Amino acid sequence: MREFLEGSLAVARIIKACKPGVISAYPITPQTHMVEELANFVANGELNSQFVNVESEHSAASVVLGSVAAGVRSYTATSSQGLFYMAEVIFNIAGMRLPLVLTCANRAISAPISIWNDHQDSISLRDSGWIQFYTENLQETVDFHLISYRLSEDKHIMLPVMVCMDGYTLTHGIETIDMPDEAKVDSFLPPYKPLYKLDVDNPLSFGPLADPDYYMETRYAIHQTHKDVLEIMPKLTSEFSRVFGRHYNGLIEEYHTKDAERVIVAMGSVCGTVKEVIDELRAKGKKVGLLKIIAYRPFPAEAIYEALKNIPKVAVLDRSLSLGSYAPVASEVKAAFFGKKKRPEVISSFVVGIGGRDITKDSIKEVLRLVNGREKSNEFIDLKPELLKEEYE
Repeated sequence: MREFLEGSLAVARIIKACKPGVISAYPITPQTHMVEELANFVANGELNSQFVNVESEHSAASVVLGSVAAGVRSYTATSSQGLFYMAEVIFNIAGMRLPLVLTCANRAISAPISIWNDHQDSISLRDSGWIQFYTENLQETVDFHLISYRLSEDKHIMLPVMVCMDGYTLTHGIETIDMPDEAKVDSFLPPYKPLYKLDVDNPLSFGPLADPDYYMETRYAIHQTHKDVLEIMPKLTSEFSRVFGRHYNGLIEEYHTKDAERVIVAMGSVCGTVKEVIDELRAKGKKVGLLKIIAYRPFPAEAIYEALKNIPKVAVLDRSLSLGSYAPVASEVKAAFFGKKKRPEVISSFVVGIGGRDITKDSIKEVLRLVNGREKSNEFIDLKPELLKEEYE
């Protein structure tokens, strides 16, 4: 059924349809609406789940670690500093191979305090072992929560998934969404059957000490499973398409790339703005395109290579920073061409939208203008030099 919904409420609705037995979260802007709505569903008897109120994000993550270890489908959500407060437990959840879905309402990190959107929070935990998806719009956000539960609980995967949606732009944005029918959700996502769980009659240890003779293999196993995700995702999204009628590649999306001379690589809601600019410029005969990265972990290097190997000029947009080094997404896109004979003439790196700064059509057009020149690294778009002058005088 097509409905006009706010993003956070749409997320709450699809999580309700996924029927988690335990939900635990601590409210933080801009995540708050989704967990408030889930709390209402539980309180009103619309969702048969335990909503565990806690005093912090660390405790929320600990609760769902325990509930998934006990064999119960679970859910949590957070943003920014809340994700960092969870960090100790985030690594443990992946290390214990516990299937879980977490919504990250992407928000800038402190200090200074910013409640607006960029990707610094989730990108900072890219090496935690979690699968990460970045969504462009609310339909994609809803669908990828459902896909993520199915992927996470696959007996060949058994890893947690972080669905990253841009704070405010998506969490508070309103769109017409085709909400999946609950009967179809039940057919696509059957009840969770754990491979192993905490059981007093059959005691198990989760995350015990591993000495140097064993530890490396545990990390290698997670690394290899991420590679397996690259193989499974296209099959899983194909099944999703058969059930719900919407198709995703699951890893990347190509938009007018086949004949393009300049291609922008981006993640998240900015892709919608980029598509509008591409349509405008193509109407004027300009051969431009977009490569949208959906899966950042595992990083789909081979798919990116195949999509970009014949493109003369590539501009990578980062909404995050690796302070003192190169922008994260651009670094990995460039690494995809390591040792390859075919590659773009130029792969330039642009930092945009930090701390919620607007990324306008003019911003995108400036990127496309600059990529025509020499290769650029960490080129900041819409930076205000006059503010830097005030800072250091």
